[in-house]
Amino acid sequence: MYVTLPTQTHANAVALDIDLSVASRPELCLKDGAYLFFEGDDARRLYRVTEGVLRLTRLMQDGRRQVIAFGFPGDVVGFPSGGRHHTDCEALLPARVVSYKMSLLDSEADDPVAHQLLLQAALREIGAMQDHFLMLGRKSASEKVASFLVAMTERLGAKAAAAGRISLPMPRSDIADFLGLTTETVSRTFTQFRKSGIIALENIQTVIVLKPDALLSLAESCD
Repeated sequence: MYVTLPTQTHANAVALDIDLSVASRPELCLKDGAYLFFEGDDARRLYRVTEGVLRLTRLMQDGRRQVIAFGFPGDVVGFPSGGRHHTDCEALLPARVVSYKMSLLDSEADDPVAHQLLLQAALREIGAMQDHFLMLGRKSASEKVASFLVAMTERLGAKAAAAGRISLPMPRSDIADFLGLTTETVSRTFTQFRKSGIIALENIQTVIVLKPDALLSLAESCD
């Protein structure tokens, strides 16, 4: 999951949940904290998340960590850079992934349906990633956090959105490293939203959205 600019509609976000499930595909089960691949590994397979949540990270040259994306059910992860994985990929929650040969990205792949679906997933990832990094440079801290919560609501589906309840599988430090903020800033922004009556905090990982229109307005704002 990337946080995209408001020009990407909810329909486009939901479209990430493409149907690539084939019974004969290899499936892997990951315990929380287990790694699917590491930055620099040869990229030989792609993975579609069917259960759980993955976290994709990179270490910068100065030792700081950047959370690149989160992989939710329906997302495809593992697209290569120069034939190698360009992130570490770790399970935040117990997860299941379906495995696909990297050769399915080739134009002469023996499964044209899977080829087209994986190609569409790759193109969506490129567009969403570009929007995400553009958002990082344009928005204030409160706008970034609001955008993140809106994106999480969309990814958790209509039932969660209707209930206004967001279960965050990641700690505040992950959100900070994803949005280019400090953990203290993220925590302070959650507190500001709570004091303003926009959200309530049931516990550290459960957010209740009390004023969805106000949250969306913040998410669509730019300084």
